[in-house]
Amino acid sequence: MESSMALFNHLKAAEPFFLLAGPNVIESEQHALKMAGHIKSVATKLGLPLVFKSSFDKANRTSSKSFRGPGMEEGLKILEKVKMTHGLPVVTDVHESWQCEAVGRVADIIQIPAFLCRQTDLLVAAAKTGKIINIKKGQMCAASVMDNSAEKIRLAGNPNVMVCERGTMHGYNDLVFDPRNLEWLREANCPVVADITHSLQQPAGRKLEGGGVASGGLRELIPCIARTAVAAGVDGIFMEVHDDPLSAPVDGPTQWPLRHLEELLEELIAIARVSKGKKPFKIDLTPYTE
Repeated sequence: MESSMALFNHLKAAEPFFLLAGPNVIESEQHALKMAGHIKSVATKLGLPLVFKSSFDKANRTSSKSFRGPGMEEGLKILEKVKMTHGLPVVTDVHESWQCEAVGRVADIIQIPAFLCRQTDLLVAAAKTGKIINIKKGQMCAASVMDNSAEKIRLAGNPNVMVCERGTMHGYNDLVFDPRNLEWLREANCPVVADITHSLQQPAGRKLEGGGVASGGLRELIPCIARTAVAAGVDGIFMEVHDDPLSAPVDGPTQWPLRHLEELLEELIAIARVSKGKKPFKIDLTPYTE
């Protein structure tokens, strides 16, 4: 718990924000190590605290035929290798309560997927590991729901919790990023993270040759969403980054190209440093007199 608290305090104190970044899913040990090295180089150059992100299992893929990852046992071995090789903390998802103990032995941050943000047993099992818990707001949920989700973590004895905006369902096959949620999520009294890549998914919005569907996305709008988020004063940015997005086995349409990572982050840092987004605006409603 002490090491988790130290990391949690380090991330909370980050100026202008911290970064959770990496490829959507673990593709291989070699790829994970390469991506972690490249992303660390950029983050170190820019002075951003970095937590490497990648999933060992994508359990909620659109199709049962889709690539899911190497599985928990092999995936955790790879994430541990990333930690040892690059000296980085790591974040990964859990989908079942029984996974939490094993994942907690490796991951520094345990992430609760958006669809599961209200699953009490999962939240409590994750909380009991003592690790930082990053809860993604459900696509179907109002921001106020996250107050209760964060409180479930605290009531289980773990104060190290963050909440993450990742878009809201808007009709069929589309999400909308509502900047108001970044303000309302602060009511959960914990760091607020903006997922600037998943927020631009188009779930089951891409038809495949030969039949079936897959998730699409609006990669070209990632800078727009990111600029909005840092101007609003988020504490952290979550983004999925890939060296070859067109060949990525998962969420290719919403992974940010590695070649443009430094360029985008430089701009976001500049915006965040001039914004007063972390400070509430004091509105005076008394009558104005000259």
